[in-house]
Amino acid sequence: MADKLIQDIPFSILDLAPITEGNNAGITFQNSLRLAQRVEELGFRRYWLAEHHNMESVASSATSVLIGYIAGGTKSIRVGSGGIMLPNHAPLVVAEQFGTLASLYPGRIDLGLGRAPGTDQVTARALRRNYMESAQDFPDDVIALQTYFSADNKNAKVRAIPGEGLDVPIWILGSSTDSARLAAHLGLPYAFASHFAPAHFLDAIELYRRNFRPSAHLAQPYVMACVNVIAADTNEEAERLATSFFQLATGIITGKRRPLQPPVDSMDGLWGEYEEAAVRQMMKYTFIGDRKRVGKDLAYFQQRTQLDELMVTSHIYDPQARIHSYEVLKSVQDERVAVG
Repeated sequence: MADKLIQDIPFSILDLAPITEGNNAGITFQNSLRLAQRVEELGFRRYWLAEHHNMESVASSATSVLIGYIAGGTKSIRVGSGGIMLPNHAPLVVAEQFGTLASLYPGRIDLGLGRAPGTDQVTARALRRNYMESAQDFPDDVIALQTYFSADNKNAKVRAIPGEGLDVPIWILGSSTDSARLAAHLGLPYAFASHFAPAHFLDAIELYRRNFRPSAHLAQPYVMACVNVIAADTNEEAERLATSFFQLATGIITGKRRPLQPPVDSMDGLWGEYEEAAVRQMMKYTFIGDRKRVGKDLAYFQQRTQLDELMVTSHIYDPQARIHSYEVLKSVQDERVAVG
């Protein structure tokens, strides 16, 4: 089988609905919708939103509500979760919410599931779920969700209405080999969070492919990975835009989280040697530059990984610059870029 080039696979978007310095969640949601509408025009396949809690820079905590807003403002792009953090929710509630979304927007809703709480332990307790028990129950909860969506569940004592009998694709999300084993065992598509957890990426996708068991949902393994891309017309402009992302990542490393900051001319004084090293390690799969540089780097990345689909997230302060970054990225598919 011939290698899949970066130009041969679909591109998709992961949006954490970033709250930028000086703005609020309402403006963030408007910016997300404008981005979704533009990438739909460009031909991106999916627009996913991620569940996080108690983070000053992230507005996507009520993920299913925001999915409905984005799906309602677009026409064809698939909209889904990247993901719903299942330890925070009863499977029945998730089935009902996504059954409602799939009824409103048939054939357009994806349900990506993660086993982490998407927050700190104190907030996880405030969400009224015991994280350790829920994380251990993750495989059973995924199977429970599949049951609620199944038409065969119509005679059960507990049913998901709406939800039952609907085609809501379930994805397993992960950043470790545990999630890869589960996705392979259940015969489900697998999405890896390589944009912030690169350590086990290559091992996990290899394990998933090697152990994949065909299911009624999927005949062959299907791997999507998320990476960070910050693209612009010049390398210099892209590097400057990336300083907003570096400031955000430094805040994660140091525990001093803030809304997404404007770009700066230099990171000198904003991070130390340790913070810079930690950020660059955590954000290993980050591609910054103009079309030529990003295209070449992504071509090499695809040569190594042979993804079936690429998901991209871009932490850029200015909403128009963020849209343009995706326009530059999409232009990579218009030409063959040499790896060497």
